[in-house]
Amino acid sequence: MVRKLVIRELQAAGTAFQLLTRIPVPAVIPFTPEMLARSVVYYPVVGVVIGGIVGAAGAGLDGLVPPMPAAVLLLAVWLLLSGGLHMDGLMDTADGVLSHRSRERMLEIMKDSRVGAMGVLAAAVLLLFKFAVLGTWMEEGRSWLAEAPMFALACGLGRLWLVAAMAFWPFARPGEGMAALFGSVRPRHAAAAALMQALLTVACVLACPASASVGRLLAAIVWTAALAIAVGGVLSVWLRRKLGGLTGDTYGAMVEAIEAALLFALVILWK
Repeated sequence: MVRKLVIRELQAAGTAFQLLTRIPVPAVIPFTPEMLARSVVYYPVVGVVIGGIVGAAGAGLDGLVPPMPAAVLLLAVWLLLSGGLHMDGLMDTADGVLSHRSRERMLEIMKDSRVGAMGVLAAAVLLLFKFAVLGTWMEEGRSWLAEAPMFALACGLGRLWLVAAMAFWPFARPGEGMAALFGSVRPRHAAAAALMQALLTVACVLACPASASVGRLLAAIVWTAALAIAVGGVLSVWLRRKLGGLTGDTYGAMVEAIEAALLFALVILWK
């Protein structure tokens, strides 16, 4: 019984990594609605792993490569780990929502595999913003080993909101696309994902150097969590009004927006 439970949870975690990253998972996992619903509990783990790898890369480049080229390399690592999945969602969402067409037409535009002008502009602005913030981080000579845990938590929060959006907001296309795959996601899955994020937060705090101020750590955790909820909530409400619900593309767009906002907040708060 215990063995089956462990295997089931490992499969759920593997499903999360197969869906959201390009990190190899040496296993064949059935993508059933039940498995997909269980996998969302591990989305924060995926985010923390991605953020941890980028943070480790930052620590390796710090002092060896000038700040601006280092920022480009970090951004490339970040994109490669996710395969540009969320960036693709951002571009499709921008093309549709910023077209100012009817709701039905916006959804049609978002399903089109071709990228329009608004999608290119949205991606360019976001990439430039992330590059500028990462460059600032590198220029200020921060300790990546000390700050990588907070960076990892920020990436986890972006994926946690993805689960919350699935659980608490309606799908724009009921019965098809993401709705057909993740229609079994319920508030209990979001609660489990939030618990997972809390456990990861404890682990990341313990990974911080002993010299780190507990007060600063708690303040950064509270502020980044509040900002993730604010950015995700505003975007979810706005996108629902525009589209009648959320789609896979809008989930990706929200992950990108939350990550960018939290990265900027950490540069300001975590000094």
